[in-house]
Amino acid sequence: MPFGYASPEQIMRDKADYARKGIARGRSVVVLQYVDGILFVAPNPSRALHKISEIYDRIGFAAVGRYNEFEELRLGGIRYADINGYTYDRSDVTGRGLANLYASNLGRIFTESIKSLEVEVVVAEVGETKDGDAIYRLTFDGSVFDEHGFAAMGGQAEAVAGRLKERYRESMSLADALEVALTALTEPGGERPPVAQLEVAVLDRNREHRKFLRLTGARLERLLAQTTQQAAPASPAEPESGSASGPASGSASGDTPPPTGPEGPVDDGSSPL
Repeated sequence: MPFGYASPEQIMRDKADYARKGIARGRSVVVLQYVDGILFVAPNPSRALHKISEIYDRIGFAAVGRYNEFEELRLGGIRYADINGYTYDRSDVTGRGLANLYASNLGRIFTESIKSLEVEVVVAEVGETKDGDAIYRLTFDGSVFDEHGFAAMGGQAEAVAGRLKERYRESMSLADALEVALTALTEPGGERPPVAQLEVAVLDRNREHRKFLRLTGARLERLLAQTTQQAAPASPAEPESGSASGPASGSASGDTPPPTGPEGPVDDGSSPL
């Protein structure tokens, strides 16, 4: 039975389109610098699967797409970092080296395999000073982009990046950076993800040894409360009546976590995150 012919260019275009469609189904991830380091923010309804992780003491990893595929990349990066840090020196493990490793693997899979990986990855490294910070974004075909200030990927990445560009400024506080990230991730007129469905982490240059820290629970709620207070418009002048109306205590309803209950079904990684 004869087989149809497809040119190499057509095969590459088909694989690229397939990968882009899979990545676009995932929820966007935002990575941006703030005054003390680098912030990662991702809507993630799964409590079992992480889109943001630590690779080394000062290097973080974020990804969007198929979980089972980018998890293999993450584990490979950890093995690379541990072996090189132990064999040579911890300073020899760099975000650039990891980005080059991922670019090589992604490019080889894209050209040699029938199916390309449906993933997009960010490798971020925090330096001793702001000038030493680095953010590398890698696409499914192994292309590497050295981002400055911020990066967005997955979902509606172009729209999210546009909103980031409008609001981002250098040397923001952590609360300001989180507010900018959440605004960028929220469609105009839409609702922000609830606290229980947010995955937030930082690479904080002021921490000793391990710079990576997840922001969860009460710590994240306090930070979100600060962003709500900063985003709230100035209140009008108080009426002269002696009523003790005051600010409504429930105005920042998004800061209160939903009641704890049975968790939903665990995502098995087969659908894009």
